[in-house]
Amino acid sequence: MTLPAGVERREFEGRERLATRGEPVYGEPVQGEWRAWDPNRSKLGAMFEKEMDLGLAGGERVLYLGAASGTTVSHVADFAGPTYAVEFAPRPVRDLLSVVESRENMFALLKDARKPKTYAHVVENVEAVIQDVATRGQAEVAIRNREFLADEGRLLAAIKARSEDVTRDPGDVFSDVIDRLSEGYEILQTERLEPYHDDHLAVVATPK
Repeated sequence: MTLPAGVERREFEGRERLATRGEPVYGEPVQGEWRAWDPNRSKLGAMFEKEMDLGLAGGERVLYLGAASGTTVSHVADFAGPTYAVEFAPRPVRDLLSVVESRENMFALLKDARKPKTYAHVVENVEAVIQDVATRGQAEVAIRNREFLADEGRLLAAIKARSEDVTRDPGDVFSDVIDRLSEGYEILQTERLEPYHDDHLAVVATPK
């Protein structure tokens, strides 16, 4: 798998790890300008470790849904172009704003990913939509935000089974989510994210 420009494998504390170049955010190991990317704290980092074909070359415009306090989206902004970070909860957005201060290409939006019309006046057309939202209706969120995605762009989604239905078998939940996603996207690849994240399915797709 070819890593995007700006993402490298470097040695930290005696072992090789993914890394991006930027200001540290969450206490990750640092080597000069490079900081380790922890796949146990990042679904996208886990996708890279699983060697999925994410279609990222570096420099892409990105819409990140479910930015939380900035752990993963900070790594994305290190190698991407303009990066729009959408988060609904005010408390993590306060942390996210401190991440934005050191990344001039990153824009924090206190918005609900289920309501893309509320930020459509801000977000431009993007080459990647990265989604990690812990809410019921994750497929619907991806469908609604498809309007921002370029024709050849990629949806990179981490689907959390327990956010959809904690009582059902994760495999059944994932099947239903994929069925709904397929109404608006061509599914290119799926991969369970164990051992990094339990009951999560990574999905790579492109808009139909």
